Amino acid sequence: MITAVVIDDEARARETIINILGLKPSGITITGEAGDIESGYRLIESKQPDLVFLDINLPDGTGFDLIKKIGNIRFKLVFITAHEEFAVRAFKFSALDYILKPVTASDLLQAVEKATHLIQKEETEMKFSAFLSNLDKIKKIVLKTSESIHIVNIKDIVRCEADVNYTTFYLLGNAKLLVSKPLKDYAELLGQSGFFRTHQSHLVNLDHISRYDKEDGGHLVMDDESIVPVSSRKKEMLFGVFENM
Repeated sequence: MITAVVIDDEARARETIINILGLKPSGITITGEAGDIESGYRLIESKQPDLVFLDINLPDGTGFDLIKKIGNIRFKLVFITAHEEFAVRAFKFSALDYILKPVTASDLLQAVEKATHLIQKEETEMKFSAFLSNLDKIKKIVLKTSESIHIVNIKDIVRCEADVNYTTFYLLGNAKLLVSKPLKDYAELLGQSGFFRTHQSHLVNLDHISRYDKEDGGHLVMDDESIVPVSSRKKEMLFGVFENM
């Protein structure tokens, strides 16, 4: 969920923005609104939003004054104003977009789409960075089957597949182990060691991905020639991982 706040001295302008985002499937949740610098500052500090819609002319100063007061900007910023002459200065403050009043649904939703794409991209990059920092944390894993206790090198696991409350581990050399634990018990642990959950029932070792085929909705082909589905909601994150490999 992407959260946003609206800071504008005109109650009607705030209402227009909130109504547009409420009526359209924008994916944005408004967590607060304010009408001046001081209340806007307190709102941002308390809510820590992902996105701020900010008017330039406020009763106790300008939107630029508010940004200076905050200092460390941790959100995406969209300026909304009736004055076109502030545009250049707005972008110097790293504004994502600049919307002229009266606000239209098309302009607002276009800014939201831009913000959403950028926020999701940055989240993917952060997750991948965390993934890289954890690559060497564990080397082996203990897998208990009905017959034996196996000590397996993490790097030798090609993929894992869920079967209700069981998990099958597919290893190099076409070996496989059936363990009586659900996949979710391993997803977080192996996620720290270069594994990616492509689907509710599938977890793959990124080092053993051979290619991604786009046909039939898209799927991975692993080094052992096995085919692994990729759910639609995981595709963008997976492509982000590919870009950083």
